[in-house]
Amino acid sequence: MICPQLKLENQLCFPLYAVSKEITRRYAPFLEPLELTYTQYIVMLVLWKEKKCNVTELGKKLFLDSGTLTPLLKKLESKGYIKRSREEADERCLSVSLTDDGEKLQRKAASIPKSMASCINLSPDEAKQLYSTLYKILEGFKDIA
Repeated sequence: MICPQLKLENQLCFPLYAVSKEITRRYAPFLEPLELTYTQYIVMLVLWKEKKCNVTELGKKLFLDSGTLTPLLKKLESKGYIKRSREEADERCLSVSLTDDGEKLQRKAASIPKSMASCINLSPDEAKQLYSTLYKILEGFKDIA
């Protein structure tokens, strides 16, 4: 007989994993016309807000390590959406900035959040509560690391 704590239905991690995977899959048809992956999209979300960002800080904001972030940034640069450059104050630091084409892409992506909201069966209040709960979990991980 299996211990209750080892049952799949008792694991908080499983619905989080499954929902994350499903949401990422649901983004695909909306991102495909923009030729972006989900991970490229979240990088662009940060850059649309900040215009320029240190790569280390970008990785922290998105919970991505440099092994994941570097090829992703190279791909976005090859598409002409971003420019990578060394910081003048410290050449060891790499910055990423939005190009004009990257800025224009924002207008094409503007409808994606509304399209995704229609795929998720939550009221605005439920979505806000979930968002708050998930960020509380993420903040707790920062204390551990």
